[in-house]
Amino acid sequence: MKKKSMDHDLIISIRREITNLKKVAHPNIMKLYGVFEDNDELYLVMELIEGQELFDKIVERGHYTEKDASNIIRQVIDAIAYLHSQGIAHRDLKPENLLSSGDNENEIIKVADFGLSKNFSEDKLQTSCGSPTYVAPEVLNSDSYDKSVDMWSIGVIIYILLSGYPPFYGDTQPELFRRIMAAQFDFDDECWNEISSDAKDLIRHLLVKDPKNRYTAQQALEHPWIQGTSSGISNKNMNLIRLREFQTRSKIEVPPMDVIQDS
Repeated sequence: MKKKSMDHDLIISIRREITNLKKVAHPNIMKLYGVFEDNDELYLVMELIEGQELFDKIVERGHYTEKDASNIIRQVIDAIAYLHSQGIAHRDLKPENLLSSGDNENEIIKVADFGLSKNFSEDKLQTSCGSPTYVAPEVLNSDSYDKSVDMWSIGVIIYILLSGYPPFYGDTQPELFRRIMAAQFDFDDECWNEISSDAKDLIRHLLVKDPKNRYTAQQALEHPWIQGTSSGISNKNMNLIRLREFQTRSKIEVPPMDVIQDS
C-alpha cells in the first residue's frame, strides 16, 4: 500500500488491524504473517485464501442447505468467541468480511478485515461504526457498547443466510436505523416454513435489543443448531434467488458508517 494514497483514517484503520491480527491465531481468522515498511509503502504478508466472499461462493455454487448454514455459522462464532476471549471486538461482521474456501463438509470460513476491530479490555467502545444492515441498536443510540455488538451482527447474517433478505430494512438509512433500534422482526415469510425451530430460536436470542440479554459467543456455541444436535435441521436445498438479489444489491448499498474513526 502506497502511503501517499492513504488518508489519516485509513492509516489508523490499518494500524489497528495490524495490532490486533498480531495478537491472534485461530483457524477461522485470516492470518497475518508479517509487516514490512519503508518510506513509501507498507507491506502486509497475509494468509492466502483460495476462495471467495461467503455469499458469492454460495450463489456461485448454486446449492445450499440449512445444514450448510449451521456449519458456516459455527465456524464464525468459534472465531468470535476466541476474539472476545482475547479482549477484541470485531465491530464489522458482515458477509463481505467472511471468506470461504473448500466445499461442503470441508468448507473453511475465515473472518477477515479487522480495520474496525478494537481491544475492549483497554479502550471504551463508543464510536458509531460498522455497516448499516448489520449494526446493533446500542451502537446507534448509546454512548458506549461492548463486544455483544458482534453477536447481533451474527444474528443478522444467519437471518439473511436462511431467508435471502435482512431482518430490518428501510428505504432510507434513518428508516433502517429506526427499525433496528426497535428490534422488531418476524418469520412470517413462507420461506421460514422450511427452516427449523432451533434456527429461529438462535436468531431470537441474538437479535435482542438489550445486549445484557443477548447470547454471548459461548452461549451460542452451545446451542443445538450450532452443535448439530438439532433434529429439525434440513438437508433440503434452499432457493437462492433472493440471496442472489440481496448480494447484488449489497454491492451498491449505501456506504458503511465507519466515517468516524477512533484515534
